[in-house]
Amino acid sequence: MDSKNYHEDLSHIRSMMERSSRFISLSGLSGVFAGLAALIGAGYVYFIFQREGIDYLDGDRNFFGPALVRELVLVGTVILLTAVLSGYIFTANKSKKKGQKIWDSTTKRLLLTFAVPLVTGGVFCLALLFHHLFVWVAPATLIFYGIALVSAERYTLTDIKYLGYCQIILGLISIFFLGWGLIFWTIGFGILHIVYGLIMHKKYK
Repeated sequence: MDSKNYHEDLSHIRSMMERSSRFISLSGLSGVFAGLAALIGAGYVYFIFQREGIDYLDGDRNFFGPALVRELVLVGTVILLTAVLSGYIFTANKSKKKGQKIWDSTTKRLLLTFAVPLVTGGVFCLALLFHHLFVWVAPATLIFYGIALVSAERYTLTDIKYLGYCQIILGLISIFFLGWGLIFWTIGFGILHIVYGLIMHKKYK
């Protein structure tokens, strides 16, 4: 009996230590919503291609001019802001239900660890756009985003690193298929996010 209580106490202490060192209220639904936003954005981008007379799937005109790229960057920015806002809302609601603070020292460390590779990748992508190396943007965003997820795993759910690994691998594969960034971007930010979000929602609901 004493041995059983001893193990229960250890489990309780371990759980408290994990809660103090990890932000564990990330919502799986935020991943689903982010994925849906990415799919809607990809559909809109395809509409833009059709409007410009570009048959994207034909593969003959997968290299675009600066004006079109600027419009695509604007669409991507809107999708990013939508995903971030929805992620905050879903996560805040989950934290509130669990009686946990959404903003503490652990959250700050999480954001810092996540932001360093993400901001680095963002600056790198801006440099690619500046030099008109547009076809490299999609692989770069996937790779740096994946690195950011793997880095953030230290302060949140360990499962997030697997999403990061998938993003990195997908980004590396896309390097060998330059000009097809929309397809890989849709898979990475759309489909993978939805699959990951559904798994996490079922696992931690």
